[in-house]
Amino acid sequence: MKPPISISPSSSPSVLRKARLSPYLFTLLAFILFVAVLYGEDFMCMFNQELQLGSVSTWLLSTAERKSGEAGSLPFAIGKTEEGCDIFRGRWVRDKSTRPHYEESDCPYIQPQLTCQEHKRPDKEYQFWRWQPDGCNLPSFNATLMLETLRGKKMMFVGDSLNRGQFVSIVCLLQSAIPEGAKSMETLGSLTVFTAKDYNATIEFYWAPFLLESNSDDAIVHRISDRIVRKGSINTHGKHWKGADIMVFNTYLWWMTGQTMKVLKGSFDDEVKDVVELSTEDAYRMGMNSMLRWAQMNMDPKKTRVFFVSMSPSHGKSIDWGGEPGGNCYNKTTMIKDPNYWGSDCRKSVMRVIGEVFSKTKVPITLLNITQLSSYRRDAHTSIYKKQWNPLTAEQLANPASYADCVHWCLPGLQDTWNELLFTKLFYP
Repeated sequence: MKPPISISPSSSPSVLRKARLSPYLFTLLAFILFVAVLYGEDFMCMFNQELQLGSVSTWLLSTAERKSGEAGSLPFAIGKTEEGCDIFRGRWVRDKSTRPHYEESDCPYIQPQLTCQEHKRPDKEYQFWRWQPDGCNLPSFNATLMLETLRGKKMMFVGDSLNRGQFVSIVCLLQSAIPEGAKSMETLGSLTVFTAKDYNATIEFYWAPFLLESNSDDAIVHRISDRIVRKGSINTHGKHWKGADIMVFNTYLWWMTGQTMKVLKGSFDDEVKDVVELSTEDAYRMGMNSMLRWAQMNMDPKKTRVFFVSMSPSHGKSIDWGGEPGGNCYNKTTMIKDPNYWGSDCRKSVMRVIGEVFSKTKVPITLLNITQLSSYRRDAHTSIYKKQWNPLTAEQLANPASYADCVHWCLPGLQDTWNELLFTKLFYP
């Protein structure tokens, strides 16, 4: 972004008058303004990568940390991250000695759509990477500390299948520290509950891809192309979240239906439904504000913590990183090395909505800005190495890229890093 043009004191008034009156100058300025409005977001992506990406985690600072002043005043905090350290900026370091945190076969709670080794992925390289922040180190994930902190408490993940993956990841990180017979997992409708019996603790996941009530709320059958969310409906799901001590929200992917989103003003039971279309950004802002209002009404900032996970990138277009048209994450075993990489799936306008809403709220909420560090990891997706719920056609089998899942992530893998960052922000904000 170019700096605003400044006029020096010595500029001649007559010259300025001529410039203002010049039809050529007026036409040029009008054309520049038109192009800026029409292509402004592309210009940002091309010419302002460092501002947009490098400073995004500073721009979207945790409201909790910014407003609390003292990190020690936050619930569950036992220390403080090094001054000036942005744990979301850094690089991936190959570390076969400490990664992965667990073996896929040792965690019985991983869903078959995330078990890449079981489904014949031929390599394990995606498991051997550790996130290294610039100028500081992440604390080691401590399962015992986490379990003791959760004693008598409830930790809840709310959102879509990507948040469910993060939920499963933290269960895998913790479950080996719990004796057999003292842990269990059960699912009933939208709610999945992992119980650590000796700790009287639960870690839970609740399926609500929009957080608000929608026509995609069935935990199993939810592939609906004509998606509709209901305005002012946060309590439809929110009544099931009450009593949580640590909340981890996410919502993004399901809002990406195009440039607009259908919003229901009344009830899904109304015979004649009042549905309006809002821009995706305005609809998303409505969802964010509803989430924050729910947190303000139901979470005690002196005893509880609220986290929000930023958008998880997909890698569905290899042309984004200079690959051949028609390709995607299929058969990709190395990560993207360009430190400024930002894929076409990014909606910077949505990121700006998060920044705007969080900057205005008085609700203490901590952002886990996993977007940029995850953008490099085209190698970590489940791709074709997952359970396929429907038989593959001959055409699909002939072209594996056509059915590769470039949205979800193998476990163990990238989402374990998300939970290392969550651990850091929980205990060392």
